[in-house]
Amino acid sequence: MAADDRRLDELRASVISELPNVDFVLGYARGFDALHATPVTVRTEADAAKLIFDATCVQNLATSLYGLGGKRIGLVVKGCDSRSVIQLLQEKLIERDSLVIFGLPCDGVLDLAKLRVRADITQVRGAEFDGDEVRLLLPEGAKTLPRRDVLADKCLRCRYPNPLVVDHLIGQELTPQGAEDTYADLDGFEKLSPQERFDFWKRQMSRCIRCYACRNACPMCVCKHVCLADSRDPHWLSAEATLQEKWLFQVMHALHLAGRCTECGECQRSCPMGIPILLLKRKMNRELKEVFNYEAGVDPEAVPPLHTFLMEEDKIKDRGQLW
Repeated sequence: MAADDRRLDELRASVISELPNVDFVLGYARGFDALHATPVTVRTEADAAKLIFDATCVQNLATSLYGLGGKRIGLVVKGCDSRSVIQLLQEKLIERDSLVIFGLPCDGVLDLAKLRVRADITQVRGAEFDGDEVRLLLPEGAKTLPRRDVLADKCLRCRYPNPLVVDHLIGQELTPQGAEDTYADLDGFEKLSPQERFDFWKRQMSRCIRCYACRNACPMCVCKHVCLADSRDPHWLSAEATLQEKWLFQVMHALHLAGRCTECGECQRSCPMGIPILLLKRKMNRELKEVFNYEAGVDPEAVPPLHTFLMEEDKIKDRGQLW
């Protein structure tokens, strides 16, 4: 039996063993084709037979947790997803006792945008993931692609392939891609002049259709019911589709996630216009790391820096300006 099949059998058995102890388990099932997974609610052994786990399981299922208060949930997570769970726990937005976590080490998920430039994904009849290769089954025959060429960018720099909080660990732990995030993507962008950066974001924001998929997909966006984008009292944003309104929403969204974003990438993945909005969050995260030496969703016992106050901060020298 292949290792992936053994892992899947272990996942299904673990989920079935916990069904009497939870209201349901949220996991992944095959979607409408071989390149898509879809969230599935598991309540019975028959439901558990639908569970899958492979490179198509791109969604961060922790996004659903905040809206499921009052229930005891089983949750299937990848390493990056577990960071969102930890951050929600840190902010006391969910209770640890209300969760049973099934964690699977992950060696990367697909970026369909990268696949589209290499194959007609509408014609894919099947997909196989074997080590360093992805094999697409097309009408004209099989097409093999290097796995790294079609993985999400976040996976190429992933330092947390293994779940950081878990009740059932399924499969062998993996080696991280690196010890530190070099923020090479940010360094390249910040080499541009201020005007070039401003022009870049003007071009990107001009394509925004204000669907708010980025907000809705974010596991840390827990105030959707009173979101500044929808509020009319106070009236922060108008319904006009102007560049100013689009840009204001994205800046406020990024600031709201300062010290909270776990870089799961769901905002960028869900954007139908392909706007690289994760870049904004990574900029905020690098600043928080440099100033407070803090990384969101890593240590369950840590206190987020914007949740506390110190009279003296090691890297903030402003006392002379205030007193």
